[in-house]
Amino acid sequence: MLRRSAISLVFLFVALAAQARTRPHYGGTLRVEIEGDPWQRPGGMARRLVFDGLTRAHRDGTTSPALAIRWWSENDNHRWQFWLRPGVHFSDGTALTSVNVAASLNASCANDCPWTAVRAAGSSVVFTGDAPMPALPSLLAADAYLISLNGANSETSSGGLIGTGAFQAAGFANSTLTLAANETSWQGRPFVDTIQLRVHRSIQDQWLDLSVGRADIVEVPAEQLRAAQQQHFLTITSPPVTLLALEVSDNGALSNPLLRASMAAAIDRNALSNVIFQKQGEVTASLLPAGVSGYSFLFPPERDLNKALDLRGGLTPHPLNLAFQGGATMQLAAQRIALNLHEAGYTVQAQTGFPRGDLTLRTLTLEVRDPQPALESMLRSADAPALALDSSPTALFKVERSFLEHKTLIPLLYLPRIFAFGGRVREMRVDGAGVPELADVSLEDAP
Repeated sequence: MLRRSAISLVFLFVALAAQARTRPHYGGTLRVEIEGDPWQRPGGMARRLVFDGLTRAHRDGTTSPALAIRWWSENDNHRWQFWLRPGVHFSDGTALTSVNVAASLNASCANDCPWTAVRAAGSSVVFTGDAPMPALPSLLAADAYLISLNGANSETSSGGLIGTGAFQAAGFANSTLTLAANETSWQGRPFVDTIQLRVHRSIQDQWLDLSVGRADIVEVPAEQLRAAQQQHFLTITSPPVTLLALEVSDNGALSNPLLRASMAAAIDRNALSNVIFQKQGEVTASLLPAGVSGYSFLFPPERDLNKALDLRGGLTPHPLNLAFQGGATMQLAAQRIALNLHEAGYTVQAQTGFPRGDLTLRTLTLEVRDPQPALESMLRSADAPALALDSSPTALFKVERSFLEHKTLIPLLYLPRIFAFGGRVREMRVDGAGVPELADVSLEDAP
């Protein structure tokens, strides 16, 4: 009996010790390194740490309350009213009101908004639209509509960026943005005290710093996932969130829709996926990934060189430039596309640094995963006219097909966002847009 009791106590102590090791710790500094701008939108890593939206989108496609606690639509979705969460303050102590929410939305979305007008109404914000806005609650979770004091969230520096999020901008020096825990955040205090976000850091330097313990979280380009795994990095991969697409001008010679259709048929997406992106991309000819729409298979992505030649019909347009922005991988992708088009009878020169060309290789970010708002958001990103969408898959498919038939945007691949992290990092997750949820991260060795 005594022996049994002793064994039970041993197991109890082991269980308690294990629980103590896994319980989140408060405190410490999380060190993060990235290549780009932490304030860029969409997807800037600092944005959702400093700012909140009226709503929040999740990986399963659902939308939940954030700064708004409830909402209601009227007049066949032409009018929406969102009631604000009481007792919320910006990090400088200013109370969140319907007036400063409306001011923020008007400042960050002056043109091409999902709504026609937004105004304060007591403790609520009212949106009105000339067209129906059935997807507005989900759309408001996007980066473009995060709420800041004085509408400053469209800036690209930390000066004056005041939000209601779990962290507040505390300074920028030596290429490092410091974010401090917002002690009065309506969501509760985050676990870590500070985040040091080192920017414009090459992938090679990021990986070196992670391997020697100078960084806790770094980026992993999709095409380098296997290399990261070979170095035994801990990694986390998002769903497909970044659409690689070819934008085709409809001016000059390319105003001929047959030439644009010929180019679409000439591109070898499988070669891009297998050779350039090391099989980490989802080959697609659709604006939405398969896991979101369920109908992407209806847009065949296979190359058909004979069809490309037939559609060209002997026409020989002037030499075209293919603009791209990014590093070596984007350059290789642009060169591969130029080679595909050359085989179809086009002369194409890939060039970096052009904001737009006859052809432009660009990326679009999927921020929400509910099919209807996801498609509307992607159409807006592609500078397509805003459309009132039925939520049924059949209706969404027809809208997408109607847009893609013009061949002014040719979807190629959907890529995930991937991060590597050190062993001291706990509760590492990414949201539906592939952005790390650093407000929930804790450090194993925090004091």
